[in-house]
Amino acid sequence: MTFIDYYEILGVKKDATQDEIKSAYRKLARKHHPDLNPNDKEAHKKFQQINEANEVLSDVEKRKKYDQYGKDWEHGEEYERARKSQQYNRGAGSAGGGNPFEEGGFSDFFSSMFGGSGGSRQAKYRGQDYNAELRLSLTDASKTHQQTLTVNGKNVRITIPAGVENGQVIKLKGYGAAGANGGPAGDLFITFVIENDANFKRTGNDIYMNVDIDLYTAILGGDITIDTLGGKVKLKVKPETQNGTKLRLKGKGFPVYKKEGEFGDLYVTFNVKLPTNLTDKQKELFTELSKLNNV
Repeated sequence: MTFIDYYEILGVKKDATQDEIKSAYRKLARKHHPDLNPNDKEAHKKFQQINEANEVLSDVEKRKKYDQYGKDWEHGEEYERARKSQQYNRGAGSAGGGNPFEEGGFSDFFSSMFGGSGGSRQAKYRGQDYNAELRLSLTDASKTHQQTLTVNGKNVRITIPAGVENGQVIKLKGYGAAGANGGPAGDLFITFVIENDANFKRTGNDIYMNVDIDLYTAILGGDITIDTLGGKVKLKVKPETQNGTKLRLKGKGFPVYKKEGEFGDLYVTFNVKLPTNLTDKQKELFTELSKLNNV
């Protein structure tokens, strides 16, 4: 197994902080993401390496093992157990003892123990986990739908439940790197990134939106139709509605994750728009209204 320098892949120093590692990963992942490089095999390969490096270096315990054992970091605990077992079997005072781990490297030890020239059996090791980001619009996140991802050169079709949150992580079991010696494959961890929406703001499962109404509707009242994440909704505007008036529509908000039929609420704030480019007649009428108001 060839040594892969995860620090070099992410372009960070070995004493880099977790924030520096996270920042480097996100920058490189965006640059080499398969969706942005659909026909670039090198970009796909680089993207996999970036995810693998981040999966190790972003985890404090995994990073510690990687720094200590290099390419064999995943088997560090087995190495320690085997080393202690052999030392115990030899005895502290055995003649001609010595440390069997001093001359041979860590990899040589595992080669002889688990399938090398002197081994009698092959150890099975679980494959590496992969990490990826999936960007969704707020509208997409509000409904259950399917998407196809490219993972390790293969297309994977997944169903995304309605109501996923920004930063939420889901696991796809067995979609990581292949295991060694017949071991199980690793898993794929997908982090959802929900993009901001110009018309709607999400807070938990509630949705907030602003709706413009004209002066005449605000004064006299009337019916208006608005677009929501769930489709068009008709609203009744009460007469003499003031600018900034808020209206709550129960159950018209965001779907609750994996709870069928449950939704948050929709909060509508009315913005009263004053008329512009008035005609002389309109100005005359407003003048009359002003005089009546002062009587």
